[in-house]
Amino acid sequence: MSSDPPAVAFLREHREDVAGLAAALVGHDTQNPPGDTRELASWLESFFSDLGIDAERVASDPTKPNLVATLPGATDRMLVLLGHLDTVPFDASEWTRDPLGERVGDRLYGRGATDMKGAVAAMLAVAKAYVETDTVPATTLVFAFVSDEEVAGNAGMPTLLDRRGLDADACVIGETTCESDCHSVTVADRGSIWLELESTGTAAHGSRPMLGENAIHRLYRAVNDIESTLGEVRFDFDPAVRALVDESVEYYAPRFGADAARELFERPSVNLGVLSGGDRVNVVPAAARANLDIRVTAGVETEAVLDTVRDVVAGHDGVEISDADWSVGTFEDPDDALANAVSSVAESVTGGRVYRRSATGGGDAKRMRNAGIPTVEFGLGTETAHAVDEFTTVGALVGNAEVYARLPDELLRQFDSGTGTFDSTGATSADTTPSRRDRRETNSR
Repeated sequence: MSSDPPAVAFLREHREDVAGLAAALVGHDTQNPPGDTRELASWLESFFSDLGIDAERVASDPTKPNLVATLPGATDRMLVLLGHLDTVPFDASEWTRDPLGERVGDRLYGRGATDMKGAVAAMLAVAKAYVETDTVPATTLVFAFVSDEEVAGNAGMPTLLDRRGLDADACVIGETTCESDCHSVTVADRGSIWLELESTGTAAHGSRPMLGENAIHRLYRAVNDIESTLGEVRFDFDPAVRALVDESVEYYAPRFGADAARELFERPSVNLGVLSGGDRVNVVPAAARANLDIRVTAGVETEAVLDTVRDVVAGHDGVEISDADWSVGTFEDPDDALANAVSSVAESVTGGRVYRRSATGGGDAKRMRNAGIPTVEFGLGTETAHAVDEFTTVGALVGNAEVYARLPDELLRQFDSGTGTFDSTGATSADTTPSRRDRRETNSR
């Protein structure tokens, strides 16, 4: 289109170049563990150097560096485009395609193709498009690429924020947020409680169980009690979160079912991830351990839910919480400048509705929001993240690049106009400020 900005026109004319960047990134093996991204970081430094852009390496672990490159804009507004360089592991024997990159028609196969080297490639293409067309973005663009994300390690985002920091008006993380033809921008994450429960009992011979006290039975009764008690909890949301929950339910309903999608956000979810105890079939177990993953919707005080769990556990003899690691869900106002800008641009590029929803888990977006930087996630891709024969498409790669390239102009317009487009009637600025804290509690064993 003749009205396209030069950078966008450049991207459309160089579709295969975007795919080539993605193939180059996928070709670097950055499985985590071990998470060694040094070679890829060096490649990225050379890429930016060729464009005349300085890149800064920030690392606490030399094998897991983070990289920051800045392209100055026409205003003092600053937008961070954030991605991670590591991937989950793969077993090449299980793949029918090369896990380090294989192109078949419109598809690029390889570990990280959709999570999230494809989005990183789109961000690199945006930097090149602005430089090659000799145009200046409306906002300064900061390209931040971190390591150690897949294992939530300290060498990645925590190191970048602690040792360098990011001072920005907004951030977009390139996580895939679109499934099939259902597109979305995630503006929230959920809070979490990771619990370790331990129980004690009395050992006895398995032929005389009445003489002992089964620690596994004690523990399982406590877990069941936690699940049933939290199953009766119903969250009370402020207007902004209520609007966000309703739209999230609408987004997830085709996949989970409408009732299950609503339950996911209206009450705590509980997953019994680990249950262990005993060492012989003919002995009543004297000790057992369980690990629970409890999630709560943004806007809900996680510690209040944890207090409920503590009360339940206190009613079970021989059972205690030995470890509790918890965080509060964070969210952006779904009607703020960033959410409106990303949704507007994404709708113009995809030609369809873009939902504003909560993620079901949490990640680097939570860390960025807790650092005071408004953050959302957006990425076109496929539903094959972490799967065998993971792939993305050239269409998704170019679509991401066009969204990211258009964002500076639209974001600046939204900042200047303050025009809202999302129904969060009744919300105030105080309503939409996320709680920013996390805590780890450990009892001596």
